[in-house]
Amino acid sequence: MVFRAFLNGADGVFIGGCRLNECNYTTQGNYDALNMVLLCKKIMEYIGVNPDRLRIEFMTSGDGILFAGIMNEFGRQVREAGPLGTGEEIEPDEIKSKLNKIIKLVPYIKLKKNQKLGARPVSPEEYESLFSSEEIEQLFKEVESYQIDPEKCQSCGICAGRCPVEAISGDKKSPYIIDKEKCIRCGTCMEACPSRFGAINRMTSAVFV
Repeated sequence: MVFRAFLNGADGVFIGGCRLNECNYTTQGNYDALNMVLLCKKIMEYIGVNPDRLRIEFMTSGDGILFAGIMNEFGRQVREAGPLGTGEEIEPDEIKSKLNKIIKLVPYIKLKKNQKLGARPVSPEEYESLFSSEEIEQLFKEVESYQIDPEKCQSCGICAGRCPVEAISGDKKSPYIIDKEKCIRCGTCMEACPSRFGAINRMTSAVFV
């Protein structure tokens, strides 16, 4: 949703949540939000977008004055940064292209960074070190994808039955195929394909070249 907001014309995105360790729900969703924002900021930095355009703060319903102060400060910060792309000196079409690519990869990114997204950082130092610029660069340099070898596919349909997003289709008369637009690159198809067939090929490629 953060990247969709930028794609739809937002120049800044603010996320507010209850104070850490004071969430009313046992899921501690504010930590999930924090980790996702930290990841988003690193991705924004990687594609050349000012990460300060995204901000998260934690407060209670009684912190009206604090909230107003933060919003005024963030508003000034976004105005000083200018329209999305202007301050970064990136053409609008280029930013849209990059954001679209990121949005399509969100399920894959969540799978690859699932363990860190479940972390519970407790200090600003831990916030900064949760995701590194180097790992984000590596993430986008080696994006996994899967393809069914028509010569080896036996049209058994096991991979299609196991695919969590129904991205695989076919019938008994022809090899199955993977819809690249629907595929979230989870690798379930490769795990499901019987080893005696070995019809799923795993490949890696860079997203931004």
